[in-house]
Amino acid sequence: MNVRRLIPSTAVAGAAALGLLTLSACSGTSDAADKGSGGKLDVVASFYPMQYLAEQIGGGHVAVDTLTKPGVEPHDLELKPKQIGELGEADVVLYLKGIQPAVDDAIAQAGVQHTVDAATLTTLEKHGDEVGHEGHDHGAEEAGGEDHAGHDHGSEAGTDPHIWLDPVKYAEVAKGVGAAFEKADPAHAADYKKNTDALVKKLGELNTQFETGLKNTAGRTFITTHSAFGYLAERYHLEQEGITGIDPESEPSPARIKELQDIAKKDKVTTVFFETLASDKTAKTLAADTGLKTDVLDPLEGITDKSKGADYIEVMRSNLAALQKALGAK
Repeated sequence: MNVRRLIPSTAVAGAAALGLLTLSACSGTSDAADKGSGGKLDVVASFYPMQYLAEQIGGGHVAVDTLTKPGVEPHDLELKPKQIGELGEADVVLYLKGIQPAVDDAIAQAGVQHTVDAATLTTLEKHGDEVGHEGHDHGAEEAGGEDHAGHDHGSEAGTDPHIWLDPVKYAEVAKGVGAAFEKADPAHAADYKKNTDALVKKLGELNTQFETGLKNTAGRTFITTHSAFGYLAERYHLEQEGITGIDPESEPSPARIKELQDIAKKDKVTTVFFETLASDKTAKTLAADTGLKTDVLDPLEGITDKSKGADYIEVMRSNLAALQKALGAK
């Protein structure tokens, strides 16, 4: 089945206008590496997918701190005054605009020497605005609106920020982060480039594993609580049906639940996926009502003791295995 690609012109224009990299310089000409922790580049990452990039690319030359501690649902993060203060002292702040409003606001005020917005390093797309509309299109991967409880979890005009769940887009972001580290700390540019190349290669291998593993399956539709997997679904020609939209805390309407029950029957769905950091109550209720199994599909917004893997690559491989099982991979 073909998955509809929805790319708003505003997102593309926004990315082009910002350029591949947003580097905002403030006063001071000292080498960033000289003022870091023990001579290291001080990097603040907004949440786990940014932390993983910083650690993999920075290696021994960086000291990485993350604003979102393990087990915290990143969409709802509220920053303490101390954390906001530390942002202003960082050499590099790596974040993804649109997923954590509190972080976006704090960064806008902090005046950091090098600010890298991952959303500008790849092309954002729009997913997740079909829920509850008449004539629901099964070719569109996602369900649910972006705007819930006063939060807009989209970067530009309702775009989907979950780019890290597509290894190809994540590799594009990695290249931009590597370039940012080279500019912030030229003395170690060769190492950053080498580490970036190694990470991009690993992500390329992961992409191949997904392509091969999901090429031949009995079904192509999967149901998940939180519509985080639009990019992944599009990349591998699957169809995501979200119980909620981009916001994991929103509640589905009775009409949406009925719609999902119909979709499950029509598309021979076997499994309802839930995740580790958000409530599994709705997923388990829907599964019980429709006689479906439940399993974990991890949006990788944080690593905890419950995660099926120690890092991004391991958890993504667990996600692949779960999708293969649910979709009846041959």
